Amino acid sequence: MAATLITNIKGLAGVKNKNKLLRGKELADLNIIPEAFLLVEDKEIVSFGKMEDVGTSTANVQQKVNASGRFVLPCWCDSHTHLVFAASREEEFIDKIKGKSYAEIAAKGGGILNSAAKLNAATEDELFHSAWERLEEVSRLGTGAIEIKSGYGLSVAGELKMLRVIKRLKEKSGLFIRSTFLGAHAFPLEFKDDHRGYIDCIIHEMLPVIAKEKLADYIDVFCEKGFFSPEEMEIIAKAGMQYGLKPRLHVNQLNSIGGIETGIKLGAISLDHLETMSEKDIRMITESHTIGTLLPSAAFFLRMAYPPARKLIDHNGAIALASDYNPGSSPSGNMNLVVAMSCIQMKMLPEEAINASTINGACAMELENETGSIMAGKRANIFVTKPIPSLAYLPYSFGSDLIEKVMINGEWL
Repeated sequence: MAATLITNIKGLAGVKNKNKLLRGKELADLNIIPEAFLLVEDKEIVSFGKMEDVGTSTANVQQKVNASGRFVLPCWCDSHTHLVFAASREEEFIDKIKGKSYAEIAAKGGGILNSAAKLNAATEDELFHSAWERLEEVSRLGTGAIEIKSGYGLSVAGELKMLRVIKRLKEKSGLFIRSTFLGAHAFPLEFKDDHRGYIDCIIHEMLPVIAKEKLADYIDVFCEKGFFSPEEMEIIAKAGMQYGLKPRLHVNQLNSIGGIETGIKLGAISLDHLETMSEKDIRMITESHTIGTLLPSAAFFLRMAYPPARKLIDHNGAIALASDYNPGSSPSGNMNLVVAMSCIQMKMLPEEAINASTINGACAMELENETGSIMAGKRANIFVTKPIPSLAYLPYSFGSDLIEKVMINGEWL
């Protein structure tokens, strides 16, 4: 059994003794062991502790790594992405600079409909190879678990093509990958005035095949003015739930229209975006069992107000952070930048942002028993920083690449 011993770690961060979702003040407790060691055998974390306790039980170690001056953390758990897409949308980026709104671009066939047209013209192999390159890129940036949504097909063939690509990524990659069916991302042009027709297409034509081929773990709906109403979201989510797909939902990105209330009623594992929140919305989500997933890089890219992270935490809420990697509103899967933005723009403490991007992200994907923290028996998905003065230096020095090594399944990338 291959074994790797990492010694003289300046700080081993994210050590937990329970696989639990962190709420409120708990998010600030990262638990760091100074001057530590970490032993990995095969694909798992076997033991860890202070250097003085490393002992002599490491005779079978094939590889030793001296992490002097460096921190070791669990890999990022990015619980909201749209990693599979056919083409970038920098022409819309220019439109936004010139003053056009997200809604104006969408109304002229841009936005999600633009991505859908390009995706339906691409082959499955083309989509797979471009998505694989992105997956390799984010893994080198420290991501060890990721959720990927469909939603750029908006047709039976297109949505199934996307989900089959995600299934191929799962089979080839060493990362933990969760698949989410987001056929209800927008209404295709042919169903612009026939919402029920497209909803029936999702329920009767897409979902049965998805269930038969086991193509998705979750179901998602974009609940927003001009897209899907809370009532439509409920119909679609309940249909998915009949096939065993649990809801993880887009709500409150641009408007507060009742998505949170409906999502909580549905028992959604997570409600994602939350840029536009009333006091009632904050109270409802923090008093529920639902995770609020915040996507600060989308707010940054769209020049929107950031989600109210501090209020959510101070009201004892459970929050996760994710990249929303997509071609239209967050063309980056860099979770290091997400952590930095969360500290700089949402006033989260570094410890809170790291916990929200690791163990709570894992909980949002129901992977907390496998990854998201340093614990014996968990998958050895970790990264080693470059020499840095403190853990706070990670988000502080937001423009620097501070990751030196990434280990996935006990193997260095």
